[in-house]
Amino acid sequence: MKQAIDFYFDFSSPYGYLGSHKIEAIAAKHGRSVTWRPMLLGAAFKVTGAKPLSELPVKKDYFARDFVRSAKFHGVPFRLPSAFPVSTVAAARAYYWLAEKDPQKAVELAKALYKAYFVDDINISETDNVVRIAASVGCDADEVRAALDNQAVKDKTRAEVEAAIAKGVFGSPYVVVDGEPFWGVDRFDQLERWLATGGW
Repeated sequence: MKQAIDFYFDFSSPYGYLGSHKIEAIAAKHGRSVTWRPMLLGAAFKVTGAKPLSELPVKKDYFARDFVRSAKFHGVPFRLPSAFPVSTVAAARAYYWLAEKDPQKAVELAKALYKAYFVDDINISETDNVVRIAASVGCDADEVRAALDNQAVKDKTRAEVEAAIAKGVFGSPYVVVDGEPFWGVDRFDQLERWLATGGW
């Protein structure tokens, strides 16, 4: 049995969003499954000393252009959100809460959260919005709201983020296949070659 591909991403990452549209098809082509693993770039930045692209003079203008260009290149619908970047703690908590109950439904939620943010311009840092998006994929709104404030869910999310950073995850998307890491959607061609050949 081939190992699953670990797909790490932040819900506020445009490149993570693009990767979310591609990773499952790549995995299926090579007989793999995908384990979706939301993380928090803010926590990783504290370790690496990095900053959000929106805070970097000169670079931020380039990346704002590149987000749109890259989305068109990959054929993925995209609109830069009016609030960018945002905290994705609530979104990550909702995902990990649902993943404990129904992993496939959790992936559906992840895709819905990404679409809400990068297509519909819905601020997913706001609890009410996360609850509504979860309800749209069949979750009970009251259960979701309670879960977002549940200490066990908070602890689970923190543990997942810490585990990601301990494994070297520092960006989004960050993919690990058989122990080999690939950072960025622009490395997905290399990822496909690695999966096809077993590495080089």
